[in-house]
Amino acid sequence: MDSLLHDFAFDPRYGRSLAELLAITPPEAPDDFAAFWQQRYQRCMQHSVSPRIEESYRREGFIVHDIYFRSTDGYDIGGWLLEPRSEPVSQAIIVGHGYGGRDKPDDDFGISHTAFYFPCFRGISRSRCSDLSALPRNHVIHDVEDRDRYVIGGCVDDLWLAVSLIEQLYPQVARCIGYMGISFGGGLGALAAPWDQRIKRLHLNVPTFGHQPLRMQLPTVGSASSLQAYLHQHRHVADILAYYDAATAARHAEQPVHVAAALFDPAVAPPGQFAIYNAWKGEKSLFVLDAGHFEYPNRLTQEQALKQQLRMFFKPPADHAQGIPPLA
Repeated sequence: MDSLLHDFAFDPRYGRSLAELLAITPPEAPDDFAAFWQQRYQRCMQHSVSPRIEESYRREGFIVHDIYFRSTDGYDIGGWLLEPRSEPVSQAIIVGHGYGGRDKPDDDFGISHTAFYFPCFRGISRSRCSDLSALPRNHVIHDVEDRDRYVIGGCVDDLWLAVSLIEQLYPQVARCIGYMGISFGGGLGALAAPWDQRIKRLHLNVPTFGHQPLRMQLPTVGSASSLQAYLHQHRHVADILAYYDAATAARHAEQPVHVAAALFDPAVAPPGQFAIYNAWKGEKSLFVLDAGHFEYPNRLTQEQALKQQLRMFFKPPADHAQGIPPLA
């Protein structure tokens, strides 16, 4: 770790050792934190999901569906659904993206009998729209003055409704729905899962939105920098951000989680990442990365080791081996 060279104007380790990172606790929560999220989830569950499959094609062992659904607030959510071509589906995993979005789905997880759904959260990539900027620095502050309309809450709606879509398409695997999310998508997973028991297990990779008070203080090249600038001019926004703290939410999460957290990260400060892991209420395991959002000598080796752990973590249960046939 000491050999990592960089030209940032700050220390992406933030002066903390692994032991110090593992000692970080979440901030104090608003009194109605749980009630706010539970009520939002219940409202979202009243929303009908009507998926549209616009095209299907074959690729590298999968049938790929271009799929859309209408989320809350009238946003169309686009994405890809990958089904294995040569084996039945016995579980589904929703895969969330980082703030850079995605231009194609991944297909190298090596997890058998699994359908992978890649939604693009509102305003980003296949879910671009005219009233919401895809630029992280603008997206992350959209409607931040309004607790109920803040865009991050809307993205959590998108994730919950992605689960609803999977339940509708694969009712027989409802007990085996997982979630993987990196960075932006990791933080959304931590915010969403505590209130949605349909999500049975999660992997969070360098998750953001953890420990907002620290996140608003630590220098960064990530989306938090624009929030910091906004907060400097509008101090009351700190009260809104307290409801969007992934570490606070993690205290309510009971599902098993696998977290990959970095010791060095210029975009998502490690104290926030570890705050989420430390606070997680349910069974948890940790994979320590040398760095996140940064090229480093051991990256490929660590990525391969991480993928091997995820193959075991998301291995379909034996009693679901029969599965169901693909959509097409």
